[in-house]
Amino acid sequence: MKKIHSTDKAPAAIGPYSQATSHNGVLYCSGQIPLNPETMELVGNTAAEQAEQVMDNLKAVLEEAGTDFSKVLKCSIFLDDMNDFASVNEVYGARFDSDPPARETVAVQTLPKNVLVEISCIAYL
Repeated sequence: MKKIHSTDKAPAAIGPYSQATSHNGVLYCSGQIPLNPETMELVGNTAAEQAEQVMDNLKAVLEEAGTDFSKVLKCSIFLDDMNDFASVNEVYGARFDSDPPARETVAVQTLPKNVLVEISCIAYL
């Protein structure tokens, strides 16, 4: 049975989706953008600054579900500009110090609220 996961330590959904859902021990986290969960205001002017907030938001969702970055199986990174790859990769890599998950990184034309980075993930519980 599908379970919905939600925490006030990550931004509330800004559309018809859940922060995360799980089924059969697998957690599917929606893409996070750099919103402060308390104010719902954008955080950071650079892709690296925004990536820090995005990763903090993902961490909060993972923790609510009872898991963490060590159990992430796959991430999807969406960038406004592929020139930000190295700086976002540095922030991202700091959260996965060993056995990093599978991943893809793609550049897109526009992200919600015109942010510079969005990241989603799949983890096991």
